[in-house]
Amino acid sequence: MNLENKAKLLYQGRASIRIVTREGKVIYIDPYAGTGYDLEADLILITHEHFDHNEISKISSRSEDCKIITEKESIVNGEYQSFDLGFVKIEAVAAGYNKFHNEKECVGYIITLSDGICIYVTGDTAKTPQMHLLANKDIDYAFFCCDGVYTMKMEDAVEVANLIHAKHSIPYHMIADDLEFSREVAEKFNAENRLIIENGEEIVLE
Repeated sequence: MNLENKAKLLYQGRASIRIVTREGKVIYIDPYAGTGYDLEADLILITHEHFDHNEISKISSRSEDCKIITEKESIVNGEYQSFDLGFVKIEAVAAGYNKFHNEKECVGYIITLSDGICIYVTGDTAKTPQMHLLANKDIDYAFFCCDGVYTMKMEDAVEVANLIHAKHSIPYHMIADDLEFSREVAEKFNAENRLIIENGEEIVLE
């Protein structure tokens, strides 16, 4: 498969991510930071309702059947939901578990593209009792929040990353109340299979 037929991921900053699938479908996760909101959305994922994760208004162009999935759709009667959109499968997983984030109002997402690439985003969370189960998910790219104020401390994020064993473990949401990228902070995330992606950097998912 050549690069033109592979999915791409743009890290926009903070917890904001854009994925373009091999079919050309566009997925936005926690829109807020950075640029790159010009592509027409086919799916918007929101982990929780804090302002720095749900600025959906940034995405003005949406396909007719664009689906928006938030924590409200993802947790129903206390049960975590899954969604199959054909070009992608979404599984909501536990998040929260700290004084800023109620676990009944926060989720992370496991995103499996049609080519089998699996991406995990923690959202804002402390360590959860369920995280060890994700080691069985064969995750390719995992994003771990680690600002230590609203989310996991760096050492907790490293511990969880080493527990999950993703092929690529990526720090994000690294500095409380700051959108700037810091390589110094990123390099403190000394997990196995570490991959550092800077704000505005796009990678090919393979």
